[in-house]
Amino acid sequence: MSESQQTALRSPAIAVPGDLGWHLATILRAYQSRFEEATDGMPEGIRGYQVLSTVVHRNPPNQQALGAHLAIDRTVLTYLLDNLVAAGVVERVPAPSDRRARKIEPTQKGREVLARYEQRVADAEAAFLDGLPTHTAHLFREQTADLAGEVHRAEPGADPCKAINNLS
Repeated sequence: MSESQQTALRSPAIAVPGDLGWHLATILRAYQSRFEEATDGMPEGIRGYQVLSTVVHRNPPNQQALGAHLAIDRTVLTYLLDNLVAAGVVERVPAPSDRRARKIEPTQKGREVLARYEQRVADAEAAFLDGLPTHTAHLFREQTADLAGEVHRAEPGADPCKAINNLS
């Protein structure tokens, strides 16, 4: 390959339709491996981390809202929560608004476990973005959060795991 061809492959100035998908997939693959490593040992791994983080930081009103927010099928969520309850990091309690529904609450152990894993995830994310200037990394976080929020509002039932599972 000639030097000009190599430069063209590396050049961010050349935008070709479809490159965005390749860029996102490449970033996601690299992030996914770091996220898996950071959550190694967490009850139920990445999904356990996401559930516990959502329960602590977003306080969904019931189990159904938790599943909807994370786009987890209710049958899968039931088994996942069974394992998290057995690990002692969450508990099911009657939902205040509807005693027939269950609200998922973190235990003190769950809060402690989450704090440890949040630090590990934060360190992994910082290392992941380390190649970018600080202002660019901050802007990247803000813009991806904005875009993800817009996509989630437009397609609230979309399962992000399906996209991850389809990466090859």
